[in-house]
Amino acid sequence: MQANEVEGELPGSGLDVERMPGHWVLARLGKRTLRPGGMELTRRMLAQLDIGEQDAVVEFAPGLGATAALALQRRPASYTGVERDERAAQQVRRRLAGPGRQCLVGRAERSGLPDGAATVVYGEAMLTMQPAAGKAAIAGEAARLLQPGGRYGIHELCLRPDDLPETRKDEIQQALSAVIRVGARPLTAGEWEALLRAQGFRVAERGQAPMHLLEPRRLLRDERLGGALRFAWNAARQPAARRRIRAMRAVFRKYAPHLAAITLVAVKE
Repeated sequence: MQANEVEGELPGSGLDVERMPGHWVLARLGKRTLRPGGMELTRRMLAQLDIGEQDAVVEFAPGLGATAALALQRRPASYTGVERDERAAQQVRRRLAGPGRQCLVGRAERSGLPDGAATVVYGEAMLTMQPAAGKAAIAGEAARLLQPGGRYGIHELCLRPDDLPETRKDEIQQALSAVIRVGARPLTAGEWEALLRAQGFRVAERGQAPMHLLEPRRLLRDERLGGALRFAWNAARQPAARRRIRAMRAVFRKYAPHLAAITLVAVKE
């Protein structure tokens, strides 16, 4: 994604800012890292997946392709993105060059790819938005696509501690869903691990980071100085988007003691 890409090419075009999903509001203001744990946790997940030249990689919901670019630096034998949004898929395709690289329009729970087509599958910031049945379906699809011994990585929003009362979970989920305009159903670390085990995976690696998506230090670290300044400048010129950012940040800060980002890498048994 280049800074000079026109607004109309991004997902969410035509939607009112007040109703637009929060991640597309941020993308349209120039934010390129849209993962809850930032690039640091994304890089940790990729390191744990240990992608190499022999691997067939499938990414669920690559979004604008930031993680795809990092994965492709490892020169896998093949890369396939499965992206629901055609506009986002077009952005990912701009990052792909050479044989064995493609981004298909499809759904993560029904990719249409053959059994055992991958040695590595990963997805970020997408299971959180699914109900329980959707989470299980997507993790099950990852298991179907992977060869025995294949690795599945996730990077999602996490609730803490593991014994957080159900009433508090519901409160946080409702507050997040209202402010980002998308259903948000994060799980505790124990629940995320149980989800993967139920689909035949063995959790091999774990990592967590604070959920500081909109904090100044994280913005600078993820977007670098130029990107952070561009984001701030764009937000300053768009009052409606600026209000959305403030509302999201307020909710993130209110529930900060109970919010984190988590990455898990699991192996198909």
